[in-house]
Amino acid sequence: MVELHHLHHRGRQRPEPFPHAFNGRNGRNRGTAVAHSGAEVQNSMKRLALALVATLSVMVPAAVASKTTKPVSMTEAIRHQLAMLPRYGVFDNLEFKVDGGTVTLLGEVTRPVVKDDAASAVRHVEGVNMVVNHIEVLPLSPNDDRIRLAVYRAVYSAPSLSTRYGFQASPSIHIVVKNGVVRLEGVVANEADRTIAGMRANGVFGSFKVENNLVVGS
Repeated sequence: MVELHHLHHRGRQRPEPFPHAFNGRNGRNRGTAVAHSGAEVQNSMKRLALALVATLSVMVPAAVASKTTKPVSMTEAIRHQLAMLPRYGVFDNLEFKVDGGTVTLLGEVTRPVVKDDAASAVRHVEGVNMVVNHIEVLPLSPNDDRIRLAVYRAVYSAPSLSTRYGFQASPSIHIVVKNGVVRLEGVVANEADRTIAGMRANGVFGSFKVENNLVVGS
């Protein structure tokens, strides 16, 4: 199963350009103090600029080297490409198998274009020589569409699930519906979330069966 990884960026405060080292206290000598302060600030800025240039000349090559030498496996690259598909949604589920340079795509999607997008994206991964596309396009069904929406509302309206998963760019609980049978696929944080999602899905009227395939991740 394609395991989606979400990156969380933590905001950082901008540092002051340089500390306010000068503060004129004597009103009678304020003009002289400001003049001297201005000259000293300019000199300080020049010294700071030279120091930054020297520091960056050492840090930048080291940073570039660390990025270029970090290994990325073919499996990780394929998983990333599939997770980043712009039309891959909560009602789709993608899986894949790797055998040497051959990648077999599996799973179900609601639209044919997602199947084509997946194959196209994986073909561009370094090391992939052949793509076998066994992704199933789910049949059109107004009843299945109704069940999808009902299960989505039931699962993601649960307070604990909504808070943890509802605001993700790509929700990790996927809902697959075919001929009235519901499958929950994806990764959750703990067993309680898995149980709650299954109970909410089972409470939806009109589905014949609910299969809870959610996996508890680390």
